[in-house]
Amino acid sequence: MNSLYVYLFVALFLFCVGLWGVLQRRSLIAMLISVELMLNAASINFLAFNRFLSPDPAIGQIVVLFIMGTAAAEAAIGLSIILALFRRYQSVEIGKAQELKG
Repeated sequence: MNSLYVYLFVALFLFCVGLWGVLQRRSLIAMLISVELMLNAASINFLAFNRFLSPDPAIGQIVVLFIMGTAAAEAAIGLSIILALFRRYQSVEIGKAQELKG
């Protein structure tokens, strides 16, 4: 039961849910959570391929640590932008962010 396909199917499911959330939701917070789901799916893929195909087990784990660091930085910057948008427009809808252009 512990085959590569099981891990890839779970990662595909998480990525599809994240992609659906980014495309379907209008709330910036929901979109940020969906992007985090997509990054977690990529991490699962790296770990699965690392476990089943790589002779060196540390490579995939190091890449996942970089993904986690990037996700933390993205969440901090995204939440600060969302907070600034909420302070200005009292809403976290994506339509209000279009008014910030130019």
